[in-house]
Amino acid sequence: MKTKQTLDVETLEPISVPNTMTSNFIQTLINNYRNNHLVSIKDKLGFDDAHSIHFDLPTLKKFISDIETETQKSNPTVTGEDLGIRFYYAAYPKTTDWEIMADTPIGVEYAQKHTLVMIPTMKMEDEEGEILPYDFNPLGSGNSGEVLAMASSRNVNDPAEQSLAQNHGTLIPPDSTKTELF
Repeated sequence: MKTKQTLDVETLEPISVPNTMTSNFIQTLINNYRNNHLVSIKDKLGFDDAHSIHFDLPTLKKFISDIETETQKSNPTVTGEDLGIRFYYAAYPKTTDWEIMADTPIGVEYAQKHTLVMIPTMKMEDEEGEILPYDFNPLGSGNSGEVLAMASSRNVNDPAEQSLAQNHGTLIPPDSTKTELF
């Protein structure tokens, strides 16, 4: 179920138009975050938080492919238009609680910093007939995976439970800001 941008062979022009924003608008949004949220975190919590995160394309493509592949295994009728990704704002634990990170390659220099956790979504009809993108675990139980938002019996504290997810890109800080444009 991989999707590729197709080319019009006669004109060699991309069929889709890239998504764009003006640099001024991008800078305004970033400055709003840095001047409000980061300052508040520094003032209230006393540390310099991360202000950006980088994921390389192979990581993102693999995550998307994993969502498509695992979903097709459990429910071959699901289309790419039904699937998506929700980005959750998250934060690593304090250094005093770092034992939860013991089985990860993530270093303690990431303690307390913002990060993102990506969770697959699947469009489903709710009880009122509205189609909504629910958090979805293609690895979950049942023949069509597990709709996390509807799984009231799910035990999020079960350390053995695995959900298809992506985390841990390169945070700045602690990484260098010299690669950033904004």
